[in-house]
Amino acid sequence: MILLAIAIYPLTSVFCNSFTNATFASSKPTEFVGLANYQQLLSMTIVQVPAVIDEATGKPKIDEKTGEIEFESSVTALPRKPVRFKPVTEVTIFGNKYVLGATDPDFIRATWDTIVFAVATVFLELVLGMIVALIVNANFKGRGFMRALILVPWVIPTAVSSQIWRYMLQPNRTGFFNTVLWHLGLGNGEIPFLSDPAYQMPSMIMIDVWKTTPFMALLLLAGLQLIPGDIYEAADVDGAGPVRTFFRLTLPLLKGTIAVALVFRTLDALRVFDFSKS
Repeated sequence: MILLAIAIYPLTSVFCNSFTNATFASSKPTEFVGLANYQQLLSMTIVQVPAVIDEATGKPKIDEKTGEIEFESSVTALPRKPVRFKPVTEVTIFGNKYVLGATDPDFIRATWDTIVFAVATVFLELVLGMIVALIVNANFKGRGFMRALILVPWVIPTAVSSQIWRYMLQPNRTGFFNTVLWHLGLGNGEIPFLSDPAYQMPSMIMIDVWKTTPFMALLLLAGLQLIPGDIYEAADVDGAGPVRTFFRLTLPLLKGTIAVALVFRTLDALRVFDFSKS
């Protein structure tokens, strides 16, 4: 009954409503529309953009500045009937220009950005989390303090950490990263990390990896604690080095823990879709 109330019924209701024209808080009668909503959301097409023809020569016009062929607008190349497609991205292959169009380009871009964000963050957090977990699992003085210290980024409230990173990513030399890169001669000190599309995704990945790697490390550390220590002693007697011990013993015994950690982090990373869409 609890599962029915909090999970099954809401999911079933949303799925059924997706085949209707139901609008939230609207008095308009609800009608069945079939797959029309999915068609509107997911319809895509790839069209070759025609080149601009030089009237004097009858050949494709060449841009004098770049020396490349000029093409017509991608917007006009996309079909408008029976539905209107809008450009998502463009690509040039073997001198031909193609445009990917969609009825809802924002949804397509958000989906792609979410996939890139999820794959990159989960992979980096797994690698860095494994390194951190192996370090704090070792026997050394101050291990307890180190375990508490690595959790600091994770326990900081998101509202606070966002302000910290906002300061560090300022688009001038008042920001930490711009100042450091400027002193190293790697930039002019005015890199727009949060406003330039080329830097936005790497910046978001860096922020998420910094905040969530401790959580991944904590999960992996719990798995490392369950591995009996005598098998490492036996491996040491047999002459196995650290690298071989890791790949032959530690990694196989951590498969279950890694699977659970990947599921949790992947689901959590995919939940940023609503932010990507907005």
